[in-house]
Amino acid sequence: MKVLHIEAGRHLYGGARQVLYIVEGLARRGVENLLACPTGSHIARAANAHARVVELPMKGDLDIGLAVRLRRLIAAERPDLVHVHSRRGADLWGGVAARLAGVPCVLSRRVDNPEARWVVATKYRLYDHVLTISEGIRQVLLAEGLAPERVSCVRSAVDPTPYLIDYDPCAYRAQLGLPPDTLLVGMVAQLIARKGHRYLLAALHEVLPRHPRLKVLFFGRGPLEAALRQAIAEQGLADTVRLMGFVDNLPDILGCLDLLVHPADMEGLGVSLLQAAAARVPIIASRAGGMPEVVRDGENGLLIAPGDVPALAAAMNRLLDDAHLRARMGEAGRTLVLREFSIEAMCEGNLAIYRKVLEKLG
Repeated sequence: MKVLHIEAGRHLYGGARQVLYIVEGLARRGVENLLACPTGSHIARAANAHARVVELPMKGDLDIGLAVRLRRLIAAERPDLVHVHSRRGADLWGGVAARLAGVPCVLSRRVDNPEARWVVATKYRLYDHVLTISEGIRQVLLAEGLAPERVSCVRSAVDPTPYLIDYDPCAYRAQLGLPPDTLLVGMVAQLIARKGHRYLLAALHEVLPRHPRLKVLFFGRGPLEAALRQAIAEQGLADTVRLMGFVDNLPDILGCLDLLVHPADMEGLGVSLLQAAAARVPIIASRAGGMPEVVRDGENGLLIAPGDVPALAAAMNRLLDDAHLRARMGEAGRTLVLREFSIEAMCEGNLAIYRKVLEKLG
């Protein structure tokens, strides 16, 4: 079987990392992989060992030329199936190119933002099947009119191996210039509005009176960096909150956190939640999208309603007050990831859909 994968992400964030896992797993199963990705993207070099990589200009939703470039690639390579993994124009123009070439096409949907029913009825005709990375996203599509037999959930996964290590929290605090008993809360997410950084900043005004030495680390980059710096300064939080940027050694430090907070308004699943759980870090997240599939309320973390700042503050205080509860939830999170979110299961799930589509088309 030969599969053309289309991934428009330029950085190895959550979605592109999942594509890399899938390509590696399929290669182990004898699938011939071809990967189309943006020129100069990080995934291009990382995927070279498991796929033949073709770098193309990918300029977003208005880049109609992408359909032409992908159509030419499909005609030249003649894959058995096209798998579109991302948005940024790749979902639309990748589907159009596959349809014009007469090659079956599947789409991975990684976000839970709603779409108009007419958009679902029109755009999703391009695909022979849709895979969602969480049941929450699948339910969104069903509610918008997509037929149940045309959409399946194959959950995202994480390689837990880098997080199954013995962490040294004191050494990490020393590296940050902090006392060894400092409570550390982290947030690992792009600096964009829907991730909810503003809610965490607002909640701190209820948390700091009980935990005045608490420090909060924001890991990630994004267009809101300047606005967040300004908000941190204006709210008098400069001594509490640090913007850490994008770090390459996240597996080496994630388990040094006492708590991960992810108060996103929407989230397909949340790879950073899987990573934190693997590292035995308890989590507070919103009851939205696929997050409740990773964070089981009362088991490996706590769930709050999206945007509920008082509930977020209360949840933070509850966990920061109780080291034994944090430890118990951390252990439960690691068990959950190892049991339900393996890369092997994700790869088998994708391959099963490929075979189903190809068998149906005969």
